[in-house]
Amino acid sequence: MASKTTSSSLTLRHKIGYAMGDLGGCMTFALMGSMVTRYYTNVLHVNTAVLAALLFIWNIWDAVNDPLMGILMDRMYAKSKNPKGKFRPWLIRIAPLLCITAIVFWTVPTFFQGTAMLVVLFFCKILYEGCYTMFNIPMGSLLGAMANNDAERSTLSSARGFGSLIGNVLPMMILPQLLAAYGDTSFAFGAGAAICALIGFVCCLLHYFWTEERNAAAAEAVSSGDGVKVSDIFNNFRKNRAYVALIIHGICICTQQYVGQTLGSYMYGDVLGNIGMMSIQSSFSMILGVVALALCPLISKKIGLEKMVRICLLCAAACYVGLFAFMMAAEVSAVVYMVWSTIASSFTSVSIYMQWGLVATVTDYNEMVTGKRTEGTIYGTFNLARRFGQTVGNSAAVLALGWIGYQAGAAVQTSGAITGIKALCVLIPAVFVLGSWISFKFIWNITPEIRAQMAARRSTK
Repeated sequence: MASKTTSSSLTLRHKIGYAMGDLGGCMTFALMGSMVTRYYTNVLHVNTAVLAALLFIWNIWDAVNDPLMGILMDRMYAKSKNPKGKFRPWLIRIAPLLCITAIVFWTVPTFFQGTAMLVVLFFCKILYEGCYTMFNIPMGSLLGAMANNDAERSTLSSARGFGSLIGNVLPMMILPQLLAAYGDTSFAFGAGAAICALIGFVCCLLHYFWTEERNAAAAEAVSSGDGVKVSDIFNNFRKNRAYVALIIHGICICTQQYVGQTLGSYMYGDVLGNIGMMSIQSSFSMILGVVALALCPLISKKIGLEKMVRICLLCAAACYVGLFAFMMAAEVSAVVYMVWSTIASSFTSVSIYMQWGLVATVTDYNEMVTGKRTEGTIYGTFNLARRFGQTVGNSAAVLALGWIGYQAGAAVQTSGAITGIKALCVLIPAVFVLGSWISFKFIWNITPEIRAQMAARRSTK
């Protein structure tokens, strides 16, 4: 549909369609956070030091291509004014490639050994991550082009939250069961990845066909192609304090996410002795997520979105610290750990679900203070921050496995390794959750008065 078409209101189809975007992307990307390290160490037998170096290189590439992809979309649309939209054409081009490269990553490297395997693995990961970026940036940026006001942004943020929740839970229900049945084998990982990739592909197609770029003001506000520059990124940091807060939040929240996700299978498999419990955790997480997403609009309406996010972050940090103290003092069963840690992560997830609407708000604020509307650049740079957090979380977690003395395939880990896994999975996330809270408490500066100014500015266009 044309970019300048403005429907009277968001339809149920719009909401479901937007939710399908993150659902489809997360069907493959969730495996990269939660299960991929086990694939590296227990199937491909990659040395942890070599793996840490590879992760660092991969994530540096991801950090570079995220903002570049955003800038590319802004510049191409500013020059061409594609009648099919600014973001949606990218979705239909990339969806099949995302599916194919996801399956290739989890299967092809298993046919090689030694240096050849590392080379194949390296390029399979590069291809998958490149395709994921080319899908994720337009999908995320699409929110600002679909929503016409703060209420619609909140609605679409919740819709994306539901999609993300399901997309992160389903892979963690599918793959752990295959691992429990077939062990850490190439078949289990390959079959699980293929199932997830095909489900994700269908969802990505629905995302394209059921969405619409309906914000006419956003389309008309785009700068000329020559006016969109890489240097705009630095100008945004200099003038947009709220965006700085969002960047810090993105780094902190992704670091805690990926430390926990990267080592989660080690906690359940090597410390608690019940890796199948991860599937139950996924189901429980989905239930709590649905409850949180249902309550968030009601609570934020009464106390404000930013205050709600800050309160939830503090509750999450308290839960993590309390769980770690309890685990140091007594034996904790897999069930108790599953319930306690899932409650902590659910509090944390509120900030993740709601951050997409805040990105759109920051885009409006950025237009007010810089005179340019560049959703792709804003979202791409925000994704850079999240990728940086992912890099820190992945690489540090993998390195830490070696530092604490983890032995892949060992029937029983040493007490030092077990204590180290507990600290990495529970205590470290608490530290970074507090970092996110600090960013919203002391740096975020979009007050109700500033929101009113932005709303007035939009109404005059």
